[in-house]
Amino acid sequence: MAGVELTGVRKIYPNGAEAVRGVDMTIEHGEFIVFVGPSGCGKSTLLRMVAGLESITEGEISIDGRIINEVSPADRDVAMVFQNYALYPHMTVRGNMSYGLKNRGNSKAEIHEKVEEAAKMLRIHDFLDRRPQQLSGGQRQRVAMGRAIVREPKVFLFDEPLSNLDAKLRVQMRIEIKRLQRRMDVTSIYVTHDQTEAMTLADRLAVINDGRIEQMGAPLELYNNPTTLFVASFIGSPQINLVPVVFDGDKLISGDIALSGFKDLPTDADLVLGIRPDDLTQNGEGEVSLRVDLVEQHGAENLIYGALLGAAAEEGEETEICIKVDQQTLPKIDATLKLGVNKSRALVFRKDNGQRVL
Repeated sequence: MAGVELTGVRKIYPNGAEAVRGVDMTIEHGEFIVFVGPSGCGKSTLLRMVAGLESITEGEISIDGRIINEVSPADRDVAMVFQNYALYPHMTVRGNMSYGLKNRGNSKAEIHEKVEEAAKMLRIHDFLDRRPQQLSGGQRQRVAMGRAIVREPKVFLFDEPLSNLDAKLRVQMRIEIKRLQRRMDVTSIYVTHDQTEAMTLADRLAVINDGRIEQMGAPLELYNNPTTLFVASFIGSPQINLVPVVFDGDKLISGDIALSGFKDLPTDADLVLGIRPDDLTQNGEGEVSLRVDLVEQHGAENLIYGALLGAAAEEGEETEICIKVDQQTLPKIDATLKLGVNKSRALVFRKDNGQRVL
């Protein structure tokens, strides 16, 4: 059973920059794990360390119980799908897919069988004799995936493979990747900065911040129960609403706004109240008011953006919030809406260290 284990993994470059800071992680056989985080957080570096394309400064990485720190990339039994496809332009699709198998010394009959099977699975059988420049971006990405599939690796590694595709094609390819991974039951690690992509694909998410794993768990677990302000603000689309508040022992206070129903919160620290757009309602008790600045119409669900009136302002700027509404009559720009707050879903964090206190 090909699981992957990382123990105390660090990456420090010669200039002293620390890209990965002591990562511990266990990935079970057949799991689809997604590394998600902002650009420069270390997620691609971590993936490349598993692939053997980056050296490990400290710690151990093992695949199927075998420590691979000093094993060459070719001998790790992993297959990687890149953002830029990395296809040989002078070769046909068949040539690209069979190249690695030829280098391994597989027989012609075996190569033909594997390429044909993968091409049918990926619906690129009709393109086997074309060259990459004759294909669309989505077709090229399928070829790159086919090249990985025919190797029958223990672990699939995906480095932002859909970034170069348009929005509609990204959705289609997400479905393809998830379906293939389930069908083949191969342990997979996928890197993206797109949290929607991450939520859609992952069995578990690893939210990475500044070279560390901020939180790891199932997508809905991280959405509903983030342990830090960073995770709460990164996971969820549209983004969670964040309001600076203090607790006076009875209410959460933000400027002229006072929200009751909270208790046992620190009174000696600046706090941040987090409310998802779904948890603010137009026809609620009217505890807070929103001035409408923008209405985004998406069909069944629409988004209203604006300023939270009376809220404490940081650095002189208004506190911007968003609410999600269905196909009801949409407000006009500059209208004022009274909103109810679902306090049972409220999240509260310390501002100084980002740790959740409610």
